[in-house]
Amino acid sequence: MTPADAKPLLRAIDDALPQTQCTRCGFPDCHAYAQAIVEDDVAINRCPPGGMQGVARLSELTGRPGLPLDPIHGEEGPRRLAVIDEDWCIGCTLCMKACPVDCIVGGPKSMHTVVEPLCTGCELCIPVCPVDCISLEDVTSPRTGWDAWSVDAATQARERYAFHQFRVERDAREHDERLAAKARAALQDLPAHSKLTEPDELDKKRAVIEAALARSRERRGSKDGSGT
Repeated sequence: MTPADAKPLLRAIDDALPQTQCTRCGFPDCHAYAQAIVEDDVAINRCPPGGMQGVARLSELTGRPGLPLDPIHGEEGPRRLAVIDEDWCIGCTLCMKACPVDCIVGGPKSMHTVVEPLCTGCELCIPVCPVDCISLEDVTSPRTGWDAWSVDAATQARERYAFHQFRVERDAREHDERLAAKARAALQDLPAHSKLTEPDELDKKRAVIEAALARSRERRGSKDGSGT
């Protein structure tokens, strides 16, 4: 299969996945799983949120035979919603960072809550909570898989995940830029920014800072494809 042929198939398979971004398939997100199906012939039965109907969709698209869901990756079930026990929440923000669609709102040391219509039931907030104040409630039983989900919900989840990824990358880039600006300011007058007084020690520190700035420039270049 040529890259030109693979591209529309990749998009179709990605569209056939529920976009819960739960990682139960063993990949970091739904798109990565779709890519692995197309490029590496990964099995089409690794998505519990999509259920057997999801497997049937992937089978039709790929021409591969249908398979039972692989139990290693979980079982088909109703859609589940994360619920935070606000009496126990300590405001650590770890669940907010783990949520792939930014459906948890709150702030440091303040109560968090889940915006119910946006929750995909990915369960990624559960293991990171240090006080076990998050539980899951079935909200579509007995409907499971795609019968418990919808194309509109998947589209919304995909868009919110894309913005989440953009925001995380933007925040990391801005953090690096702030650190780089502080490092450049320190280089301009290193004695004033250091407890060191010996010229040799200051030269060593200058070399360390310059090397760190060079690595930062290299990382930024590799991310934007400029290489500069």
